[in-house]
Amino acid sequence: MKLPTCLALAALAAALAHRAEGFSLRMQSLPPPLRSVAIPPPSRSKSIVAPRRATAAATVEEPSLPAEAPKKTQTLGLLTFDLDDSLYPIEPVLHDANEVFSKLMSDYGYPLSSEDINAASKRIREEAGDRGGWLSHTEVRLEAIRREMERKMLERKLEECAEDWATEVESLTAPVRESAVKWAKSAVSQTVVESIYSAWERERHHSAERHLYPEVVEALQQIKERHPDCVIGAVTDGKANPMLMVFTLAPYFDFCMSWEDDASGRTAFFQELGDSKGNADLQWIYRAAYDKYEEIAETKRDMRRCLLDDSCEDEETVWVHVGDDLAYDVGGSASCGAKTVLLDLDEEYGQTAKARFGPEAKMPSWSTASREELANRQAMNDAAAGMVDRRVSRMTMLPDAIDEILTGE
Repeated sequence: MKLPTCLALAALAAALAHRAEGFSLRMQSLPPPLRSVAIPPPSRSKSIVAPRRATAAATVEEPSLPAEAPKKTQTLGLLTFDLDDSLYPIEPVLHDANEVFSKLMSDYGYPLSSEDINAASKRIREEAGDRGGWLSHTEVRLEAIRREMERKMLERKLEECAEDWATEVESLTAPVRESAVKWAKSAVSQTVVESIYSAWERERHHSAERHLYPEVVEALQQIKERHPDCVIGAVTDGKANPMLMVFTLAPYFDFCMSWEDDASGRTAFFQELGDSKGNADLQWIYRAAYDKYEEIAETKRDMRRCLLDDSCEDEETVWVHVGDDLAYDVGGSASCGAKTVLLDLDEEYGQTAKARFGPEAKMPSWSTASREELANRQAMNDAAAGMVDRRVSRMTMLPDAIDEILTGE
């Protein structure tokens, strides 16, 4: 090969080498190629927003407060009610019953009014002395009806005798009068007496249904819905019975306990009421009501065992009594372990119990209570004032008042 040709080839090789070196340097200066990288999901920790605070929270644990135990709601086992002036006003009820009574007496030929019977009832209790309070409403009223009928028959007989003898009634001799008295007693039929009394009692129940406080049925429905297994009963010193009020109260009540059901207990109570100041024992009627409840509750438990085939373990239950009278309703039931709701209703309800005591006390015309009995009742009221668990002014408040007792609020 010629020298010039060799030199030319060497120069070409050097130029190529120089270019290759420059290209390599440029490639090294470029960023590395992109690669697919798995991106972790965003953390739910607060460190995304405040990493320092989250770190501190992670390292320093705040002391935890003990959780409050939820209040245990007790079960309503027994709910008892007074009736007169608690579920209806007694004044218009007795007025209606007395109207029927007067009409029926006139139909039988005895023009007598309810005032005549009330006056006779008071005389009967006064004549009985200390034993007057022991007599039941039925006993007193039946005797009053008979006495007034005999009095009317005696007046007629004496007028007939005076006319026969052509003289004045005042001039009739003692033997004639004694004979007329015996005749008048025999002329009055006990069947008629009982028939008139029964008519009065029936109208008393019919009128109670007509005058039932407007919210009573709704309140009972709410209570039954909230406490479907509770037993509802009546405890009364009157002659009413909710089981006979078939259009209103009967569907909600399981039993009725009246003062007239236990003559010995009633006698002992009124004896103590006359002998001591505010120490009369009212527990007898409430103990009887609780015994009745236990019978009904046990029957219900047996039925559940048969239907559900389980043990139906006994649970702790609460007894609540509702009434308008401090002494009889609150004091009597509380002494037997019941929780109490006092129905101190607004004036529009027409209650009479609270109007019978205090400086401006006014006794209703139908009351036959003596002054001594009222004085002792006042002492019992004072003693029972601190036993009220809840006080309501409207019947619509009753379901919630019962629930407050059960929850301890």
